[in-house]
Amino acid sequence: MQPIKQRDSMPLLRRGELAARVGCNLETIRYYEGIGLLPHPPRSQGRHRLYDADLAKRLRFILRGRELGFSIEEIRALLAIADGGGGCADVYALTTQHVEVIRRKIADLRKLQRILTETAARCARDASPECPIIEALQASSADGPLGAASFAVVPNARELGKAVATRP
Repeated sequence: MQPIKQRDSMPLLRRGELAARVGCNLETIRYYEGIGLLPHPPRSQGRHRLYDADLAKRLRFILRGRELGFSIEEIRALLAIADGGGGCADVYALTTQHVEVIRRKIADLRKLQRILTETAARCARDASPECPIIEALQASSADGPLGAASFAVVPNARELGKAVATRP
């Protein structure tokens, strides 16, 4: 079926057509409508939702923001700014805060990499029932390795699985 044409000759797309055009799942569009990031579009006489170029552009903005790791609330704030509710300084402040969160995540991931590399290096790689990797997994904190606490490895191989919660 051919897309219905808008007055300015831009095609109006049904939800499935929009999803295919922007490269997302149909349910993603429903989700963003449900949480208010994407407004509900008008419907055709056949009750199909019809999306115009502006809604497609807004959806691409949301999807790109998610690709860059912005939270739903950060995207909501960015959309408000893009809709005229702020300026470049507001975007800069939000973005630099987001970059700081990314830096902390990278530091946590590097620490995890170091811990796992050190733990794997202590593995006998044989049929022994003693395994420092299993011990380390059994001794994980309730927060998990990416939780609020970070972990310092106890140097003794036998005690390796017992992590000590520390603050960076």
